[in-house]
Amino acid sequence: MNCRRQSRRKRESSMKDYEALSRKHFDRQAAEYDARDTVYYSREGKISCRDIAAQLKPVPYETLLDVGCGTGFLIDLMAKHRPARYTGLDLSPEMIRMAEGKQIEGAAFTVGSADRLPFPDRSFDIVTCSQSFHHYPYPDKAMAEVLRVLKPGGLYILSDTGIGGVGGFIDNHILFRLARSGDCHTTNRHGIARMMEKAGFTVTGSRQISRMIYTVTGKKGAA
Repeated sequence: MNCRRQSRRKRESSMKDYEALSRKHFDRQAAEYDARDTVYYSREGKISCRDIAAQLKPVPYETLLDVGCGTGFLIDLMAKHRPARYTGLDLSPEMIRMAEGKQIEGAAFTVGSADRLPFPDRSFDIVTCSQSFHHYPYPDKAMAEVLRVLKPGGLYILSDTGIGGVGGFIDNHILFRLARSGDCHTTNRHGIARMMEKAGFTVTGSRQISRMIYTVTGKKGAA
């Protein structure tokens, strides 16, 4: 039994290293993240954010949480067209510093982890996540936290880069284990949809927006 506990603690400790790697990676990128419109920096993030913003145009909401908000690109985009209470959370203090520096009206930013959201139950009409889910070492916990903080009938819109099949296996079991940027798992939109359903969401939308980028929307039950 002790051996099993030690093995579990070792695995958890190893998984948490991904958070430290992600924090270091994005702290280092933060100052030039928005300006460098490349694959390694913000290009995919901007594609995802613009797709999420387009989907939210006809949707009424008063409160929105962006998990893995980075420099606040999505919140800045949304706040220019829709007055609301916006909250951004990110693991990287430097990303949060850049977001706060934009002085976005109606927005507040905080440092935190996706699997331990520092908000009360039923706090938000919308929760978004763009190009950060593949950095979460505990994706099931992250989804459970989103379900918890969403109001009944609220939407979870997740946009990310990922593939399944052999390519996903190579990423998850070889490349990501060697990488130092905090990437720890990948899947395609079908995998995300299954995860959402397992967490308790009803999947209301799933689409491929480029060869490797997708957006999946889940809805929390009204009860």
